[in-house]
Amino acid sequence: MPRRLLSLLLVLAAVLASAGCAGVLEGVRLTIATGGPAGVYYQLGNALAGAWERDLGMPRPTVQPTAGSVDALGKLESGEADLAFAAADAAVRAFSLERPNRRLRALARMHDDFFHVIVRAEVPATKLSELRGLRIGTGSAESGTRLIADRLLEQAKLSAADLRQSPTDLSDSIVALERKELDGFFWSGGLPTRAVFELAKRQKLRLIDLSDVLTGLLDKYSSVYGQATVPASSYGMDNKPVTTLVVRNFLMATEALPADTAAALTEGLFEAREDLIRANAVALSLDARSAIETAPIDLHEGALRYYRQDKT
Repeated sequence: MPRRLLSLLLVLAAVLASAGCAGVLEGVRLTIATGGPAGVYYQLGNALAGAWERDLGMPRPTVQPTAGSVDALGKLESGEADLAFAAADAAVRAFSLERPNRRLRALARMHDDFFHVIVRAEVPATKLSELRGLRIGTGSAESGTRLIADRLLEQAKLSAADLRQSPTDLSDSIVALERKELDGFFWSGGLPTRAVFELAKRQKLRLIDLSDVLTGLLDKYSSVYGQATVPASSYGMDNKPVTTLVVRNFLMATEALPADTAAALTEGLFEAREDLIRANAVALSLDARSAIETAPIDLHEGALRYYRQDKT
């Protein structure tokens, strides 16, 4: 076959595929539950909504801020949202709360979050148990940050009464720390998290190493948590690299989302990869081969169809 004709056929195939997605999604209105405005979920959700509107011929999805993974999954299960960004631990826990006919499914593994325990540089604590009595932002009550924080504090044999807890989200924690109303805060987010990076330019900070409390937690929740190192260069801080907990993040749906719609959205997700990277560098890890690694959450039937067609 002449090379010119082959090139034309490939272009035609791409156009027809794009038109097929557009036809499936024409007039489809979706709501994406994300996280707080300072967080990675919200940045990725807005980038994805814009790309889907541009590429898939659908109305721009509504991007709904939430308190975090637990809140977002609640909105997904109740039908207030059609899609949600959520951490794997919160998604697995939500299985026990599933509603009839709205079983949770994943479209893709997105990126991994690193758990941050951040304190002002002058705070003498070097491990989690030494936060006793300090003013710590522990994350919004319905956030993935709070879910991990509670589990880690249990491993450190700390109770709610042992900390002067402030259930603040990332934005409020940053403001309170700069006002010296907090000694530190917890955050689960991509590396680096832009808001934390900017804070580290204005305020001397340290990250707390969690290696002494991770073993028990990893033994208990091995399906959702891992261990990773945060390089000192991530935020330009003075401290050495620290060991911390890592958790996968998923783009979630339910069985109520039609399979054709799910397949088209999953394809559109990978077409939007460059848009997502511009929104936040964590999207550099988005890859079709790793995207299928959502166990123990099953992939949506439509997403699975896309990955099979893509020969992932």
